[in-house]
Amino acid sequence: MKSLEQRGYNKAKIGGFDVDGILRGKYVSLAKLRSALSKGFGFCDVIFGWDIVDVLYDNVKVTGPHSGYPDAMAVLDPKTLRKIPWEPGVAALLCDFRDAEGGPHPACPRSLLKRMIERAENLGFEPRFGSEYEFFFFRETRDSLVNKGFRGLVPLDPGMMGYSWVRTGQDAELMRDIFEGLRDFDVELEGLHTETGPGVYEAAIRYDDALRAADKAALFKTAVKQIAHRHGLVVTFMAKFNEKLPGCSGHLHQSLWQGGKNAFYDARAPHGISQVMRHYMGGQLALMQELTAMISPSINSYKRYVPGVWAPLVAAWGIENRACAIRVIGGDPGAMRIEYRQSAADMNPYIAMAACLGAGLWGIEQRTEPPPEAQGDPGESGPLALPRTLRDATTRLAASAPAREIFGADFVDHYVRTRDWESRCYERAVTDWELARYFETI
Repeated sequence: MKSLEQRGYNKAKIGGFDVDGILRGKYVSLAKLRSALSKGFGFCDVIFGWDIVDVLYDNVKVTGPHSGYPDAMAVLDPKTLRKIPWEPGVAALLCDFRDAEGGPHPACPRSLLKRMIERAENLGFEPRFGSEYEFFFFRETRDSLVNKGFRGLVPLDPGMMGYSWVRTGQDAELMRDIFEGLRDFDVELEGLHTETGPGVYEAAIRYDDALRAADKAALFKTAVKQIAHRHGLVVTFMAKFNEKLPGCSGHLHQSLWQGGKNAFYDARAPHGISQVMRHYMGGQLALMQELTAMISPSINSYKRYVPGVWAPLVAAWGIENRACAIRVIGGDPGAMRIEYRQSAADMNPYIAMAACLGAGLWGIEQRTEPPPEAQGDPGESGPLALPRTLRDATTRLAASAPAREIFGADFVDHYVRTRDWESRCYERAVTDWELARYFETI
């Protein structure tokens, strides 16, 4: 702790992620941090008893009025220590949550991913992941969003200018603060560019081992929101904020390593695809329909699943085929990987990576072969069609025996209950579309 003081820190910001991928935390003194590092600290478990807008669930079991919302034990991970460049003097650390017996809390997303990583290690593999995010900037404030009802927002830049050298140069100060700020926050970017749409950007986060990759992906969203605020901007990671514009993807690159070598690569096999890689993809594709709710967690996720916007609609794979849910990226042994394209920017990276890894390892264990490679557009219907609503996806997850075996019945039960709540909230809502369509005319 003395070294932290010597390095200029005067307090810490500690916390963890809930099932919706929101970072819940608080400031603590360095003295409190010392205590928390040595024996953990209590954190009100209501973070697993309310939804994305802090409304209490009426159906969960892990906490609630029946338990009185007690403290859950939170254990800090010293390896996550990093400085917050835009908050001088503040150290940041992430925690995992424990249950009453000291085991992993069934609702803790980071603990879920750690269990999948342990499963991989028991099979002799080291999983590596990298993530990409697309997101829109607006010349708005947190207050103007509410005052405008999230309508008529002014984008950072006009026009459809994907990969624009001009726009990134015009936004150079923002680009600098994102690139350099995230680097100093230990979230190194490999690339940052405009996408097609007004004020939309895409960032590629450098790959890492699975847990650090998830930490960096989750922290990226929080960090960009704070950096944007300092520039008088707001940012959205909604999967589809506007029906007339492209959605925001959140692709996951992944591979397994063994003995310092890429287990996905086999020089003797067609396209260099090893048997390990085939079975990994086979497991993911076989369970993709059942695990969609873990990849696509919100009502809005499914507004992206429409033809013609580069979002996969069936469980299919292809070599360098961006129309597929799984794109195989070949080349040299070090680069051989898959790009999981079903996920969007609204994913919880811990749960999404856990779903990908768990399904892939299940495929290796079951020696599951993938379907034939898709050539061109794999279509939008048929037996491999993916769920198109959160309600359908949640129903499939609830009925999935492999999901309960892989992720544990306690996690699946809690997660299904939270997605059921989300679906019921939407089903009760009266939308602007309904009012405009039916109010006067029906």
